[in-house]
Parts: sequence; C-alpha cells; structure tokens
Amino acid sequence: MLKPFETSNLQSVRGSLTRELLIFLAGPLTGVSYEESIAWRSYVSSKLPPFMRAYSALRGKDYLAEEDALKDVYEEHPLSSQKGITSRDRMDVMRCDLLFVNFLGAKRVSIGTLMEIAWADILRKPILVVMERDNIHAHGFVKEVASYIVSDLDEAIKLATDVCSIEVL
Repeated sequence: MLKPFETSNLQSVRGSLTRELLIFLAGPLTGVSYEESIAWRSYVSSKLPPFMRAYSALRGKDYLAEEDALKDVYEEHPLSSQKGITSRDRMDVMRCDLLFVNFLGAKRVSIGTLMEIAWADILRKPILVVMERDNIHAHGFVKEVASYIVSDLDEAIKLATDVCSIEVL
C-alpha cells in the first residue's frame, strides 16, 4: 500500500518548501588522482543546502585512495569492473534529480561522463555542466542537451540550489 507523502521529508530553506533531492556529481575520473576527484565533490557537497544530498560514483571505493591516476576499470573489484561501473552509474543517473557535471580543467574526453549525460538527457533530468568555454567537452551535443552551462563551481552550486528549490508563494 502506498503511504501518503510525509511532511517529515520537507524542510524550510530561506522561505522555500522542499523535499530532499539527490544530486549526482559527475566528472572525469580516468587519469585523474583519487584525491583530486574527491576534492571538488566534497567541496560541492559541503556547500549544498540541507534539502540536497550529493553522491558520487566514488562512494564505496576507498581501495582507490592511493591512486595517482585512476584507470578506467579495476576488474578485480566488482564495483569498479566494467560491468559494475556501468550498472551503478546508470542507476545513479536514473535516481538523481539533477546531474551536476564538472569538466573544469579536463585534459582528456571523459567517455563515462558523456554516457551519464546521455542517460540523463534521455530520462529528461536537468543537466548542469561546469566547464570553460574552450573545454575539450565543449561539443555541440553537450551544449545542446545541457540544461545549464556555467564556468564557475560556486556559480554552479548556487544555480543547482535555485533549480532544485521550490518557492512557496
């Protein structure tokens, strides 16, 4: 039996009535250090209001903490195998309320992140992309399906908050 919508999941934030929303933090991993990959995700997560919960494809992958340059797969770890990465990342996109993509400083094309953008587009999820004007990912397809494109992480955090906030009149 379905339960009625519970108001315990609602919070008031600056005059807005909201429910907890899930924000999937996506961006290049292959060739990037674990520390660098975690740093911007932690920063974004720490700046989001309480009604927004960020999560990342790196959760549960502490075994990669010493990696200076992440590989695309680690077949010896089911969660980081080709099948494991694809399956969970697809699920992550399916359940998110907003895809937050950080391409700032990308040195090579991130095929995995482009797949996540494609999944989000076909599911009609809002896609917020952070990248420089001359970024390697500044391709017509990315620019066309992105709901929003900005070049500053703090601006993206504010924009994500504004997009996800529901103002009560």
